Amino acid sequence: MINRTEIEQARDCIAAGGVVAIPTDTLYGLAADATNPDALEKVYEIKGRPSGMALPVLVSGWEQVGMVSTVAGRCGELARVLAERFWPGPLTLVLPASPELPPRLTAGLDTIAVRMPDHAIPLALAARLGRPITGTSANRSGEPDLTDPEELNRCLGGLVDGIIVSGEPPQGTASTIVAVSDDDLTLLRAGALPFPEVRRAAGLA
Repeated sequence: MINRTEIEQARDCIAAGGVVAIPTDTLYGLAADATNPDALEKVYEIKGRPSGMALPVLVSGWEQVGMVSTVAGRCGELARVLAERFWPGPLTLVLPASPELPPRLTAGLDTIAVRMPDHAIPLALAARLGRPITGTSANRSGEPDLTDPEELNRCLGGLVDGIIVSGEPPQGTASTIVAVSDDDLTLLRAGALPFPEVRRAAGLA
């Protein structure tokens, strides 16, 4: 059960350029407007994230993928098949990035990492904001992932504009990251979803 007032306050904060720490189905994450360069800069500063590392985004559904990606041809077909099979869930798809995205989001790369999480809070935030939010983990770069709400508040309470700890707690295992090309998949990070299962769903096993 999510607190609607809490969600609306977090949505307003994100819409105004703020950064809110939130739970997802995998880990706690940092939610900011994925289209706001100033908000993205805040995320980098909070994490101490190297400038050459792009930020992943969370969407409320397949319709928001088109806001950040230029999926087309066979790549688009593969991506949609995987999204229909595994979303919402712990599968991040790396797709061709829209040239209209802020360079700070993609770190100058031509791809974007996209996921629809299986958690009510990020889904509600992305839906009510009307566009994707960032989904990078809420830990300082190089430090362990944060899965305990008290530790989250201790580490980031003075750095973020808000924290949500209500709702289902994260499961504690990062998502599986897969790059989608026209006719193949490449595992970029092993995670909660076994890669062989992803390949079978794409008809590539």
